[in-house]
Amino acid sequence: MMATEDGRNVNSLKEVWSREENALCADCGEPDPDWASYTLGVFLCLNCSGIHRNISDISKVKSLRMDHWDEGQVQFLMQHGNAVAKATYEAHVPMYYYRPVHTDCQVLREQWVRAKYERKEFTEPGKHPPYSNGLKEGILWKRGRDNGQYLPRRFLLSEREGCLKYFVKQDAKEPKVVVKIDTINATFQPEKTGNPNGLQITYLKENKTRNIFLYHQDGKEIVDWFNAIRAVQFHYLKVAFPVASDQELKSRLTRNFLKEGYMEKTGPRQKESFKKRWFTLDHRRLMYFKDPMDAFAKGEVFIGSDGHGYGVRQGLPTGTQGTFTWPYGITIITPDREYLFTCETEREQQEWIAAFRHVIEQPMTPQEYAIEAYFKLKP
Repeated sequence: MMATEDGRNVNSLKEVWSREENALCADCGEPDPDWASYTLGVFLCLNCSGIHRNISDISKVKSLRMDHWDEGQVQFLMQHGNAVAKATYEAHVPMYYYRPVHTDCQVLREQWVRAKYERKEFTEPGKHPPYSNGLKEGILWKRGRDNGQYLPRRFLLSEREGCLKYFVKQDAKEPKVVVKIDTINATFQPEKTGNPNGLQITYLKENKTRNIFLYHQDGKEIVDWFNAIRAVQFHYLKVAFPVASDQELKSRLTRNFLKEGYMEKTGPRQKESFKKRWFTLDHRRLMYFKDPMDAFAKGEVFIGSDGHGYGVRQGLPTGTQGTFTWPYGITIITPDREYLFTCETEREQQEWIAAFRHVIEQPMTPQEYAIEAYFKLKP
């Protein structure tokens, strides 16, 4: 129920609210926003309205359903709206900058809102924010591989050298690890790490996946690192693939995992008892770990395309001999063997099957054929 001055205000508010441009939250794209900022003229979802409350000197929000709107505020919304705001506050967002969606974590969404309206990072061409110049150095807290303690480590990201390094001591001359920029994936993991600013860096070392977990107590700093990695990757890809479109290159930057969670698995003979493992599906790599925070995967399965002998079936083969606890089975078919998994709930089973089908239905790229060949050569 809208509380407004009179019927005209109600109708005007309904009219501007129903415009197609205002059908999604201006900041995260969630459908049917029912809040608005009467100082910025944007329509917002509940979560983003909460972020706007934290920048109250810039943005003042009200509920479109429950709050009183006076004529001046309604007129301001009529003259603005999401399209006008995007043309102003998102005029020069770099191609590599990650624009969060409503399913993303709080720190990404909050820093996006602050970057747009508070810091005005995208209003003018030629601005040079700290993630844009191809070089970033600073202290991040890194989780120890064996003891699980987070300790400060010096990190250096260099576009010129095409890598990310970290040093155990701040004055160390030699890095502990050098990671090639084209092997890195970075994804925010607040739930897994138990830290709202937790970032998981995944990279390949001798074609094996390695995880490191990082955080910084300052939300802006960790998001700047995330976008700095994307910027360096983007510029690397521009050189490596000069004829590819910017949109194509953008799709190869850091990505969220397609699905993560526990399943049970059995071994190649399919007679062993099923063991509970943490699984991560990173496009065509299905990795499994004893613990979600392990540095190295216990094993990996390559998931190819349906045109090359890969498939997924609901349920387990008749007569499966291994003992399992969870009742909802999945069979992954590859040219070499079948992999058997079980899920605790039917919902988890269906979500995993949908994720596998999403991968299997996509044709493989030349790079993916090379990865498949490596998997086949593995002992």
